[in-house]
Amino acid sequence: METPPALTRHLDRRAILKSAVPALALACSAAFAALPVRAAGGGSPAALVETFHEQLLGVMKAAKTLGYQGRYDRLTSPIHTAFHLRLMTQISSGSYWRKATEAEKTALVTAFSKVSIGTYASRFTGFSGQRFETLGTKPGPQETELVSTRIVNPDGDNVPLTYVTKVVGGGWQIIDVILDTGISELAVRRSEYRKILKQSGIEGLIASLNAKAVELGTTSG
Repeated sequence: METPPALTRHLDRRAILKSAVPALALACSAAFAALPVRAAGGGSPAALVETFHEQLLGVMKAAKTLGYQGRYDRLTSPIHTAFHLRLMTQISSGSYWRKATEAEKTALVTAFSKVSIGTYASRFTGFSGQRFETLGTKPGPQETELVSTRIVNPDGDNVPLTYVTKVVGGGWQIIDVILDTGISELAVRRSEYRKILKQSGIEGLIASLNAKAVELGTTSG
């Protein structure tokens, strides 16, 4: 499998992130302050990521047989378990999250989750000998742990992935993925969502994300 096109597109977004990363750090700080943080119950950040990678690799090996919908269905539970999608949605939507009703927040998290799962289902569409390798774990900002990994491709064109994890509600969960040692998925999303939120508010973002989820399903094999 070649480097997924979506990953390549993200690697070209450094200009966007020059302004997005500082804002993301502030948003994370505010969001983390309200989290119920307790001691992690079993496991470790590395174990969390490795379990997710095992499940993702299984889907990659059966990708052609499964098709897009099959991959989506197989990845739904692992992604909901490994990622704190509500917190990721909150950070991505910035100050608009605080203004939203609970019904709007629920709808936004649902739409965000569909896009997140759909993105994985559309990125990882085959298998040709790849493996995931954990390189190490180190402390990150705001009491996070950074798990450094990479996708090892047979052709040597490896893809670095760093998972930002945090104890939330008693266990470790992933709250961001950093590509190419500095490209934050959440920073990219926050930057992309800002324009939609300014123009159309939360309802507009919900509609946009739902449309994106449908597009992912119709354009992926």
